[in-house]
Amino acid sequence: MKIVVVGGTGLIGSKTVERLREKGHDVVAASPRSGVDAITGEGLAKALAGVQVVVDLANSPSFEAKAALAFFETSSRNLLAAEKVAGVNHHVALSVVGTERLQGSGYFRGKMAQENLIRNSGIPYTIIRWTQFFEFMGAIAKSAAVGEVIHLSPAYIQPISADDVADAATDVALADPVNGTIEIAGPERERLSELVGRFLKAAKDKRKVVVTCALLRCGARRPVAHHRPESTHRRNAVRPVAQPIRVPEPGSQEAGRPNPVTTGSTPPSPPFSESEITP
Repeated sequence: MKIVVVGGTGLIGSKTVERLREKGHDVVAASPRSGVDAITGEGLAKALAGVQVVVDLANSPSFEAKAALAFFETSSRNLLAAEKVAGVNHHVALSVVGTERLQGSGYFRGKMAQENLIRNSGIPYTIIRWTQFFEFMGAIAKSAAVGEVIHLSPAYIQPISADDVADAATDVALADPVNGTIEIAGPERERLSELVGRFLKAAKDKRKVVVTCALLRCGARRPVAHHRPESTHRRNAVRPVAQPIRVPEPGSQEAGRPNPVTTGSTPPSPPFSESEITP
């Protein structure tokens, strides 16, 4: 199978490309470095020729509201239009658990716009929403630092390994599209403040974590309580992760029912990753 991974040089993208190639598939790691730019449209037609599956793992290089919204809208429109011409059979994209409940943030408005463009594209699709990555504890600490003090919420989170996200992206890319959304999370619930505190201790970083009852991040205020999935469903893996949960699509008969993954939880902040559209 021929597969294009957009953002194929980033943290999740490079891991996903490696896994798909190990399974014997013809994989293109698309990025501006390889001559494929979803923002300008450069190289898309050539890269998508004969492709069955596109996995969009590109992330906005900026969390500034207008820039993030423009990135997700422009890149998604260009990519989906090129996929229609190429006859792509399955569009896979990563998003974030709780996106629809953080629309005070320009970043999350961009993610919501991306999801809606995918849903309305007419291309078979699967959207994977994930929780915070373990790998970004250092970046979270940096973003919350004021001098030598790090101000963090004691909210519960259920972080996941980047390797597990790449495993899920690989599995979904090789499966039939669900034309809906699934959500994945790590196996354990932990307080954000305590988790970052342990990270700093392991890194021999002497900065102090101070618990803050409300945080303003990326334009959206997050309450303290229940920053975690309500479910502990798991699948077999080297690092057990939550069993992917199918999420009812907006407007469906199931849309009003409680979601066992997100009910009562506060969604994670943006993933604080390197931009997955740049080297």
